[in-house]
Amino acid sequence: MIGSLLRRSRGWLVLLFAWAVAEAPGAAAFAAAASSAAPATLPAVGPERGNFKTSPTLSTEAIYVVKLLEAAHYNRAAVGPSDYAEVIPDFMMALDGQHLFFLETDKAEFGRRYDGQTVYYKVAVTGDIDPAYDIYYRYQDRVEKRINWVFAELRSNFDLTRNEAYAPDRMKSEWPANPADADDLWRRRLKFELIGEMLNKKTVEQARDIVRKRYERMLKNLGDIDGNDLAEIYLTSITALYDPHSNYFSADTYEDFGIQMKLQLVGIGAMLRQKDDYCTVEELVPGGPAELGHQLKPNDKIISVAQFGGEPVDIIGMKLRKVVNLIRGQKGTRVRLMVEPAGATDSSVRKEIVITRDVVKLNSARAHAAVFQIPDAAGRSVPIGVITLPEFYSADDSQGGAEKTSASTDTAALLHQLQQAGVEGVVLDLRHNGGGFLGEAINLVGLFVPRGPVVQVRESDGHKTVDDDNSKQATYEGPLAVLTDRFSASASEIVAGALQNYGRAVVVGDKSTHGKGTVQTVVEMKNISPELFHSPVKTGAAKITIQKFYLPSGSSTQLRGVVPDISLPSIDDCLPIGESSLPHALIWDSIGATPFNGQPIDPRVLALLIHSSGDRQAKLDEFAYLRRTVDWFQSKQGQKLISINLDERRKQKDADDAFVKAAKLDRTQLAKSDYPHQEIWLGPPPPPKIKAKDDAADTDAAADDSASIFGANDDSPYPSMDVPLRETMRILDDAINLGRDHQYWASNHPPLTIASKG
Repeated sequence: MIGSLLRRSRGWLVLLFAWAVAEAPGAAAFAAAASSAAPATLPAVGPERGNFKTSPTLSTEAIYVVKLLEAAHYNRAAVGPSDYAEVIPDFMMALDGQHLFFLETDKAEFGRRYDGQTVYYKVAVTGDIDPAYDIYYRYQDRVEKRINWVFAELRSNFDLTRNEAYAPDRMKSEWPANPADADDLWRRRLKFELIGEMLNKKTVEQARDIVRKRYERMLKNLGDIDGNDLAEIYLTSITALYDPHSNYFSADTYEDFGIQMKLQLVGIGAMLRQKDDYCTVEELVPGGPAELGHQLKPNDKIISVAQFGGEPVDIIGMKLRKVVNLIRGQKGTRVRLMVEPAGATDSSVRKEIVITRDVVKLNSARAHAAVFQIPDAAGRSVPIGVITLPEFYSADDSQGGAEKTSASTDTAALLHQLQQAGVEGVVLDLRHNGGGFLGEAINLVGLFVPRGPVVQVRESDGHKTVDDDNSKQATYEGPLAVLTDRFSASASEIVAGALQNYGRAVVVGDKSTHGKGTVQTVVEMKNISPELFHSPVKTGAAKITIQKFYLPSGSSTQLRGVVPDISLPSIDDCLPIGESSLPHALIWDSIGATPFNGQPIDPRVLALLIHSSGDRQAKLDEFAYLRRTVDWFQSKQGQKLISINLDERRKQKDADDAFVKAAKLDRTQLAKSDYPHQEIWLGPPPPPKIKAKDDAADTDAAADDSASIFGANDDSPYPSMDVPLRETMRILDDAINLGRDHQYWASNHPPLTIASKG
């Protein structure tokens, strides 16, 4: 059955996943606060020791997960039984990602008890995942004792005047060597958390109360962990040995996954994940209330959730499924989220966001365009078209109305309107486009290149197919640029890379795109297991990587992504957001090129474009502003140790606030030189952005710091002072001017164009 699965995979319609959609549920243990008074009795926590058992259904699923990986995963030949030794520390990391609770002696002990061969035999042959329960019992014990210690410790006074520091990000740290080291670590951590609340305008006693409640919540949530959660974490630790985009879904998570993949749902339109005990925004669904409101951002940490008019519920440490249930609700109702913004340079920053739940509709995420007027050196106004494509959606995604939409058909319609408006060049903006349907990526390339190969797809057995666009003639033949960033992934990388291979477009953006060059498929366990096929019990599923992408040139988009022809300064390059930052990511490689009628941009032309852009980057005030803010953000990101001296932290916060204030003024002044533009929509323009009402007493003005200075809070379709877009349009204008000189023509046509059959 698994063999037939592998053979049939070549014919499946595959949706390209930009990132893993689901992560292990809330068993991470990033303790975020402390308490001033211990309860008289420690609350009962979790099941009794030894109560977890592997059910017959789960045992069968575990066996078939390994069979599926070994039969169908693209990287199956690279993983052997000895590699399963990594499952134990990886599972411990999934429970205790910040290395706060376990000790190094725990890691050594479990490593001796469960070597790779033992782990492999247990799960692959007997379906036994008892190591997960064994390790969890130790974790449970450590957490209970540590929180009890915290309750007692916070009865004492803390000296916040000592010159000490704490490293809040302990993902790459070792676990404490012994109990004494753990106590010292936790004393500094509690100071760090208390100072964070005090900088958020709380008194010492208020800070203690917040911290205490947080730990009480964490203790309660520890008891919510069940066997299915542990199985999901443990089996995902196994699938992750093969690559970071392979997961195991428990039956409940698989059901949630199905809801996420539906074409229409009521909610706020955000994909969430549990990361180090925080509920973190993984992705905003285009067209959803959260994305339209431009308040919630990817990587924001949600601290609490409140139904409008109700009391907030602290969700740090809460199971992800419970968090999702709190946030979901009926259409038209409002939910209040207290978040720590991703761009905040201080963990004390909080911002309240009010979102009105609504139906998430594809139509709101359709491609749209604008015509910008760019002044050139001769003083004339050059019309440049910009097409913004949020994702590669398909007609199959439509909401069932009379109008069937897709990324390629919508882009074709916009191209016709832009040409009617007399644009001299077009920018295709693929920033934050995480992918979508492969067929749409191929069709979209066909709008710019007549009939030719777009992408090569290879399976682990070496079988290769070449997908061509079949358009007889391009819809648009004029000068073209593609704008990308680190969030441009999967299908976006195929389009940018193919157009770059053909020399059809100049690619501009961050130092590289995301680097996800793989395809995943989701397989429900009962569909590959004869024992489970007729079972009435709900089963889980596995998402595994089955194919890899290559450009027409033979270069993979995996890991390295698409490197732009011209790169610009970017905050994204300061963050670990690419494929290369993920553990067990598949390697970059290349295969033979497939014949195609194209070649990269003429080196003479590209050299002139790079020189002109470099000259502007050295002289224009907007680039000085951009470099200044990127450098500041990078310096804040580089501060691994944070002072836990209250006065020192206040000085740091005052300095940061002063920088942000000055940067906002600079940005406002520079925005006065924005190019005028006229927007083009295929349907009704999107409704006004949903904004939170300014009625939150706890809202901190500093919450907008780095977000505001980079323009992330501008909720217009085309934000002011969009430096990358402005420069891309200027680069395209440079290419248009070079095209007036025949010495720079390629064969019989100007650069970044194709020969017109007319």
